[in-house]
Amino acid sequence: MRIALGVEYDGSQFCGWQTQPSACAVQDHLEAALGHIAGERVDTICAGRTDAGVHALGQVVHFDTPAQRPASAWVRGVNASLPRGVAVLWAHQVDDAFHARYSALERCYRYVLLNRGVRPAAGHGRVGWFHLPLDEARMRRAAAFLCGEHDFSAFRSSECQARSPVRELRGLAVERHGDYIVFEFRANAFLHHMVRNLVGTLVYVGKGRHGPEWAAELLAGRDRSLAAPTFDAAGLYLASVDYEPVWGLPAAQPLQFVETLHP
Repeated sequence: MRIALGVEYDGSQFCGWQTQPSACAVQDHLEAALGHIAGERVDTICAGRTDAGVHALGQVVHFDTPAQRPASAWVRGVNASLPRGVAVLWAHQVDDAFHARYSALERCYRYVLLNRGVRPAAGHGRVGWFHLPLDEARMRRAAAFLCGEHDFSAFRSSECQARSPVRELRGLAVERHGDYIVFEFRANAFLHHMVRNLVGTLVYVGKGRHGPEWAAELLAGRDRSLAAPTFDAAGLYLASVDYEPVWGLPAAQPLQFVETLHP
């Protein structure tokens, strides 16, 4: 049978999602815990691979197994064998046609940025930080240029293995909550480092180094070397992944982490 899981993790405790020889990745720990319940090796596929330091509130994973277990075993039983920085939120049996990556309609990432003169302490590893005042109105104007279907070559990592740099950025919101600025990105899919590179560019606009129209110029130029540096991974969260209702997966309910960090 094929089982889908909802997974949450603190990326600061792992070397990313994808399995590594040193077994330091979220995938390594999850597959070991699943194997303990299944009684055999389990291989997983995720909706979106995250880098070291990147968190997830709504990662979706699927795996195949002949083991007949109640859904509670894939949640409570697996969590009993996982490190504290990762947890299975739910488990749901799905049709064999379901694929965590290819069945996804849309992915949502959020970047939480602390914008104050003093670096974070309680939020260390969980939020990004920029010390100079940022103008969120300027960043919203720049964001408007980035939405839509574009060639995002200026915002992809040199290590990106995607066949095409074209992506549809369906939404880019910029909201301030006191000292925190939250960027929300919605797209059909993302390129490697795309979100962190976009955040870096918006911060350059927000601090006044460039005008909002610079974002459009970067898109047109398709030159990564002209854009801002890749921003810190600490504030990036895979917030949710959306699928067709036919799969019967629980609705995504991302944690309102801004209020949690700074009531």
